Amino acid sequence: MRRNKGLSFYRRRKKVNAAILAEVLKYIAGIAISIFLAVVIVWLFGMRTRIVGMSMEPEILNGQEVLVNRFAYMLANPQKGDVVVFLPNGNENTHYYVKRVAACPGDTVQIRDGVLYVNGEAETEAYDLIADAGIAENEIRLGENEFFVMGDNCNSSEDSRSGNIGPVRRDHIVGEAWFKLGSGSTGFVH
Repeated sequence: MRRNKGLSFYRRRKKVNAAILAEVLKYIAGIAISIFLAVVIVWLFGMRTRIVGMSMEPEILNGQEVLVNRFAYMLANPQKGDVVVFLPNGNENTHYYVKRVAACPGDTVQIRDGVLYVNGEAETEAYDLIADAGIAENEIRLGENEFFVMGDNCNSSEDSRSGNIGPVRRDHIVGEAWFKLGSGSTGFVH
């Protein structure tokens, strides 16, 4: 039989279980990695903008939001057919514009008889008959870092044909329209 000797000021030292400690550290590391990845993903893809107007219909509708891939053009330049997000003339006091790249640096662009010509080749498949040639009535040769952009619904679009926008400089392009949200259709931008 065990006797109780009264008060004891000595405690048994508890040993730390290595398996439990390892499990706790795994959870802490997992949470830290998750937070880091969340921050990186939000920084790369977290920007979103809302389409103003009907210039990109039927692909992207008025009022629809798109997620912007800001990483896409850090290592490569936009290509013909990409849907880009940019600030016209770098003006940070205006809304973001979303348009499709019609021509790239070094290309020549002209609109004659309602048809877009890039490097002398008619782009009849890409756009309907264009009512207003704007500044592209005369042939434009794009500079080293300039892109000619147009809305898919070009007759309801303010784009590179407009004198106040003109060719878009590479450093004014924020990223690629990557994913469209809500308002009819959700999915990747083509």
